[in-house]
Amino acid sequence: MSAAVYPNPYGHEPYRLPAGLLAVAVHGAFFALLYFGFSWQTEPPATMSVELWDSIPSAPAAPPKVEEPPVEAVEPPKPESQPEPEIAIPDKKAKPQEKKVEAKPVAPPVDEAALREQAERAERAAATGRVVDEYVAKIKGKIKGKVVMPPDVPDDARAEFLVTVLPGGSVLNPRLLKSSGHAAYDNAVERAILKAQPLPLPPDAALFNRFRELRLVFRPKE
Repeated sequence: MSAAVYPNPYGHEPYRLPAGLLAVAVHGAFFALLYFGFSWQTEPPATMSVELWDSIPSAPAAPPKVEEPPVEAVEPPKPESQPEPEIAIPDKKAKPQEKKVEAKPVAPPVDEAALREQAERAERAAATGRVVDEYVAKIKGKIKGKVVMPPDVPDDARAEFLVTVLPGGSVLNPRLLKSSGHAAYDNAVERAILKAQPLPLPPDAALFNRFRELRLVFRPKE
């Protein structure tokens, strides 16, 4: 077995220590360090206390029952009589309601020239009507002057003819539109129309269309 040699500090010969003893000392110091370090880091375990009972405690007693007082019947309140509605009397001093005045449309300005033109046309139409009436009366007068009255013709007899007039006053065959009820009087008027040509016409040729077809009525007493 080898041994460690250590020098003698006092100058003597070095002494020798067995190697096995040194190894044991080193291991013992290592285990002591581990033990004391481990015990220093650990804490003691917590303790648990247990209480023992001789018997199970009884449940708490139920609270005493409280009796409710009897409920008295309450009569419903009677409906109160409502006062009669008052009639509102109109105030005589109240001002009358103002009437709304609606704006009337304003008439456009009068065209005086158009009014004058209308008046002139009306005057011309009236003048033309007077000329036509005048010449129709002349035509009927000329025809009646040619009628040869048959006997026994009542005064209320009435014959109506359509007379077609040609330029210059000539007449086509007259056509009887409504008989008088007496053939002798109807024939006498038809002959008188043919004898009266040429019929009188106005000198204005523009008025000839007013005489192209004439509806003429004849009576014994006119």
